[in-house]
Amino acid sequence: MSAVADAVLYEGYLLYPYRRSSPKNRARWQFGVLFPRNWVEADDPVSPGVSGSADSWYQQTECLLRVRRPDATVRLRVRYLQLQHKQVEDTERRPVESLTCDDGTVQLTFEEAVPREADLVVPLAEGVRTVRVGAPAGTDTEPLPCGGGRVVRRREEVRASTTLEAERLGADLFRIRVRTANEGRTADPRAPRDQALRQALIATHTLLGAEGAEFVSLIDPGPALQEAARNCHNDFTFPVLGGPPPAVAPEDGSVSALMLSSPIILPDHPQVAPESPGDLHDAGEIDEILTLRTMLLTDEEKREARATDARAAEILDRVDTMPPEVFGRLHGAIRSLVPAGSPAPAGRPAWWQEGADDGLSPATDTVLVDGVRVGGGARVRLRPRGRGADAQDMFLVGRTATVAAVFHDVDGSTHLAVTVDDDPAAELHGWYGRFHYFRPDEVEPLGGTDVPDPATAAEPSPGPSPSEA
Repeated sequence: MSAVADAVLYEGYLLYPYRRSSPKNRARWQFGVLFPRNWVEADDPVSPGVSGSADSWYQQTECLLRVRRPDATVRLRVRYLQLQHKQVEDTERRPVESLTCDDGTVQLTFEEAVPREADLVVPLAEGVRTVRVGAPAGTDTEPLPCGGGRVVRRREEVRASTTLEAERLGADLFRIRVRTANEGRTADPRAPRDQALRQALIATHTLLGAEGAEFVSLIDPGPALQEAARNCHNDFTFPVLGGPPPAVAPEDGSVSALMLSSPIILPDHPQVAPESPGDLHDAGEIDEILTLRTMLLTDEEKREARATDARAAEILDRVDTMPPEVFGRLHGAIRSLVPAGSPAPAGRPAWWQEGADDGLSPATDTVLVDGVRVGGGARVRLRPRGRGADAQDMFLVGRTATVAAVFHDVDGSTHLAVTVDDDPAAELHGWYGRFHYFRPDEVEPLGGTDVPDPATAAEPSPGPSPSEA
């Protein structure tokens, strides 16, 4: 379970090609980021959802706990990263962007992060307890071994707390609520995101353990607890069962003594692939492709990557020394075989298919945006929100795109799947279903894009015909 939690903690910490100059590495920290509240809500209150890819000031987990003993206890661990600014200084202690030592090694000024965690133990009989989970400010100085200067690492204070509350729902059933909140205030609510990150909790997630009790899956709670599971309210995170999956799927719902509440939505019993030789920090980590691409970096690119961050240097060392038999294991793996057309095994959800859910058809569904009906084939201009949007979306401001489908996610929000018009690989992305996703309030319909509403398309209308629209 710790390996999965570490993967969540460092997901997106540094992206291929692992260099400071890469545009991707100028917009980092995208999951589970809890900013000071006055910065997040400088324009409007946050819109809650179970995904933690939107900026917020708090994170809330609710899950079910079935008690086996009256002295049952819940253990909690909150984990996150604290931003640390790595500043390179020359021999005169003047800040510089880079410094080359006599031995040819390079040091670059960059943003790093320090892992933080705080523990809490609560007997269910006690009900409520709060713990401080923030981190103090600090400065560390490290002279460079070549004597050519020094590195100064500075951290600003992070103020935050976590409250665990146990609410009895029945004789042996409790609802557990965990709420972590950033309690700091930024001096300038209009400050750039990278400045506000200095007071933020990054990649925030929670590990829960139970003694004398067991957590109930919100994905597979069993018939008796479905309503109680639906009434659990999770904001910017979602809890899943930890530990190895059971050999036989239970008939009355899945349970475990461990739970991970993650800003990245995971299945119950998530596991790191046994073939993976180490972290790559890069969006799901398709190890073979990333390893091959890392191998193809030039010596100069590798030199910059090593100077960017110590974790990047570790990745390069691991790739450069990877034995052939380890690399060979990355070329795909078959976990199980199921005859075509067979139903999903009990306890395992099937992938969504067109027509599988009553009333949902992403290819033909539409949504009203500024009075214009938008759906598959409509063209829009991208206007991602300045606050609470995926950081990578900022690269697409003002670009035009074509809508491929309208999707509804697990918390009831609507998203438009689009391909960017001037992307040379747009057709390929559309073919295998790789889209960018935007909320309806993040797009601007372009003239002539109105599509008919499927609910009324068959009825006579005085408006333009579908061909004219």
